[in-house]
Amino acid sequence: MTEQLWAPWRLKYIEGADKKQGCIFCEFPAMGEPTDSTNLIVYRGPLAYIILNAFPYSNGHLMVVPFRHTDSLVNYTDAEMLEIMRLTRLSQRLLTAAFKPDGFKLGVNMGRVAGAGIADHLHWHIVPRWHGDTNFMPVLADVRVIPESLSAVYDRLRAVLPISLEQDIVPVSTEARNGQVICRS
Repeated sequence: MTEQLWAPWRLKYIEGADKKQGCIFCEFPAMGEPTDSTNLIVYRGPLAYIILNAFPYSNGHLMVVPFRHTDSLVNYTDAEMLEIMRLTRLSQRLLTAAFKPDGFKLGVNMGRVAGAGIADHLHWHIVPRWHGDTNFMPVLADVRVIPESLSAVYDRLRAVLPISLEQDIVPVSTEARNGQVICRS
């Protein structure tokens, strides 16, 4: 039997998404770095940025957003896709340092029917998970616990940003560069 997943608190976000003019994923970074804390932009890379989700599924829910506005993966360049993955990895490091989650859910909702609240500007979700939390998109039977304010989460993430950036360089082995697949257990 299929169980119903209820998230009635998301309705406010979904209903408002179509009514807003413009794109917050374009507008927020265009306001400049002085507004990053207000707009919850945690980090800016050359082609994409990391932002806290204002309607999080769990504490620390981040998104990686390319600066370029498009609704399809095929429109992004290889450089943009590499930057997206680099910032996804940085997001994992930030969340690990700040919150020590047991795992992560990563996802992209392409199109309104796939669950995208902002369907015309692709963005990647990085959702931290813990043993014993309330399941995927930690909502079950109208229960959602976000134990910290967005501003407190922002401050925690910004505090671990310097050490997380230092760890961001991962050497590529000679074997990997030559296209060989290496699995070591």
